[in-house]
Amino acid sequence: MGFKCQVLVCTFYLVMLSFLAETRAGKQHINASGLNGRKEVSGCNLFRGRWVFDASYPLYDSSSCPFIDDEFNCQKYGRRDNMYLKYSWQPDSCKIPRFNGADFLRRWRGKKIMFVGDSLSLNMWESLSCMIHAAVPEAKTTFYRRDSLSSLTFDNYGVTLYLYRTPYLVDIVREKVGKVLNLNSIEAGNAWKGMDMLVFNSWHWWVHTGQSQGWDYIRDGAALYKNMDRLYAFNKGLTTWGRWVDQNIDPSKTKVFFQGISPTHYQGKDWNQPKKSCSGEAVPLSGSTYPAGAPPAAAVVNQVLSSIKIPVDLLDITTLSQLRKDAHPSTYSDGSGRDCSHWCLPGLPDTWNQLLYAALIM
Repeated sequence: MGFKCQVLVCTFYLVMLSFLAETRAGKQHINASGLNGRKEVSGCNLFRGRWVFDASYPLYDSSSCPFIDDEFNCQKYGRRDNMYLKYSWQPDSCKIPRFNGADFLRRWRGKKIMFVGDSLSLNMWESLSCMIHAAVPEAKTTFYRRDSLSSLTFDNYGVTLYLYRTPYLVDIVREKVGKVLNLNSIEAGNAWKGMDMLVFNSWHWWVHTGQSQGWDYIRDGAALYKNMDRLYAFNKGLTTWGRWVDQNIDPSKTKVFFQGISPTHYQGKDWNQPKKSCSGEAVPLSGSTYPAGAPPAAAVVNQVLSSIKIPVDLLDITTLSQLRKDAHPSTYSDGSGRDCSHWCLPGLPDTWNQLLYAALIM
């Protein structure tokens, strides 16, 4: 079993190295702007640009939004600087529309939108909830929180925003040996059917080890492994998800996005400041490139999306988020330690949703 795993990992790395080499050489560039089948939206690459100071931001006040979890509520937990709230994303080749919550509700009247993934999906779901709420603060809402499925309905419009928590997209099942991450199974997908828009996300939990790891073993077909190269496992799991999309999504009824890889800022060497982390960072990086380059998981996402027959649009948030070393909760949250993985609200996920809105209407 161990030899088999090593062979598979070696094969995977050869494929990935070839893919990355071709990309760097300019021979292959999947979804140049992050939007499937389209290099640009109305002549604009939404995801290449820079952060600019904007006094009109943020789009809402944290104290007026009832949907923000304490882990993202940086102002509530003592963050006194507010410059991180005053930046907007400016693509190089165009201007993107300002988010209009009332317009979003009109366009999606009677529709169901679901975010599927880990706590970064939670970050984005809560952000969109706050952005819409700020536009219609008096609107009647119905709000439910569950372990795996939560929802917020704007009753007067019949628009429901769902959140389905599943960090790996593929299933974790209970077997005799313990909790098993099954790279070939998506039973949970039954809950995702019937949506008008799906926004998927995964990666954050694939790299966890020790007590924070969500499984005891990994199953790949008939074989059971105590551990596996995490990029290889992610590729296998995401490929299973891609097959689920092809088999279960009617593109005439459901719009599908992949949220993209959200970066962390624990290692200052990634932005040429080795002694730093996100703690105390107050301004974004200037320019439009990140010194460390794209994380390897982003190449896996591009590779898998290129193989899916159903249109899936990539919200290519990675680079623009890498530039925002200043936008994490750090120690300004509910006491869970230094958080350089998630994002303050208001904050960066509002831009993710603004780009989602732009991709829908431009």
